[in-house]
Amino acid sequence: MDTAGKVIKCKAAVAWEPNKPMVIEEIEVAPPQANEVRVKIVATSVCHSDLYHLYEGMHKDGFPVVLGHEAAGIVESVGPGVTEFTPGDKVMPVFLAQCRDCHLCKSPKTNQCMKAWTEVSKDSLTGVDSRLSCKGKKILLFAGTGTFSEYTVIKQNRVAKIHPDAPLDKVCPLSCGICTGYGSAVNVAKVEEGSSCAVFGLGAVGLAAVMGCKAAGAKRIIAVDTNPEKFDKAKIFGATDFVNPKDHSKPIHEVLVEMTNGGVDFSLECVGSPAVVESALHSTIPAWGVCVIVGFNQVQKFSALPTDFTTGRSMKGALFGGFKSKDGLTEMVQRYMDKKIMVDEFITHNMGLDQIMEAVDLMKAAKCVRAVLTPSPQ
Repeated sequence: MDTAGKVIKCKAAVAWEPNKPMVIEEIEVAPPQANEVRVKIVATSVCHSDLYHLYEGMHKDGFPVVLGHEAAGIVESVGPGVTEFTPGDKVMPVFLAQCRDCHLCKSPKTNQCMKAWTEVSKDSLTGVDSRLSCKGKKILLFAGTGTFSEYTVIKQNRVAKIHPDAPLDKVCPLSCGICTGYGSAVNVAKVEEGSSCAVFGLGAVGLAAVMGCKAAGAKRIIAVDTNPEKFDKAKIFGATDFVNPKDHSKPIHEVLVEMTNGGVDFSLECVGSPAVVESALHSTIPAWGVCVIVGFNQVQKFSALPTDFTTGRSMKGALFGGFKSKDGLTEMVQRYMDKKIMVDEFITHNMGLDQIMEAVDLMKAAKCVRAVLTPSPQ
């Protein structure tokens, strides 16, 4: 492309400081350096993790920043050392690195990568380097991706090549929320055929977890949320029972234990709340129950007793649904193309980048599952 090797001026939503609205600014995007890819972002969706960084995490070293990590786009140019991608490729960024060379990447036991938290700060959740600038200041990239922009520059180990016919405005939610929920049920919990499951929280991640439980053959899938308006959507993805904690005077885990003759086989916490983690844990059957923590929270703690586990119950954590990030994302896009998973059903709003704060408000008010923004229409 004729922009290769040049600085690109474009629009981006910049969060200058925590707990303040993002502002549409003209930014400068420098050419990619070694092992980097510059991507034209065609579509990006708003995930709760973006809101978490802006309104809850609020780490002092995490601003100014371009948020956004669920996205799909087209490679504009590549830096030295990049052999996997060429200009024109359809790609999706992913917040979790996969270098394929380290001992973690080579192990089937984990989807972690040694470079995951060296290129992105585990504290501020932003990339340690950035090619974006505005008004003379470096602009950080949330999760090393920064997709609320018309262009961004990402390490090649955080970019996945996808099917050339994939509709970019449809598949973008796969690069975080859907893979996270679906994989947490299938890959991490390893939900079994004929089992009972409880999914706490019915945002995009929770709905994807419901879809994963159904795909794994669960017989009973109990959807738990304080907003009953979400239950019809959960039914589409496979939920069989619906529980609103506000309808009960007793702790919700006691309700679920009574409903399932001792507790569910599998529970998935998709909220990011320590209190909900405890409820999810105690809703599982003590003899063999498996509780998976899916929701993200690095600010608050939860408590448990050794006797919560000594009878056979276990607890796991999930990041990106246990998928090897680049490989798993490519695989999930193919599943969508083969009509084996639902994705379109997650998208409730389509908006422009200049409507970013409207999209944020919709998510804060639980009025959308996924709002897809189009910074650079294809």
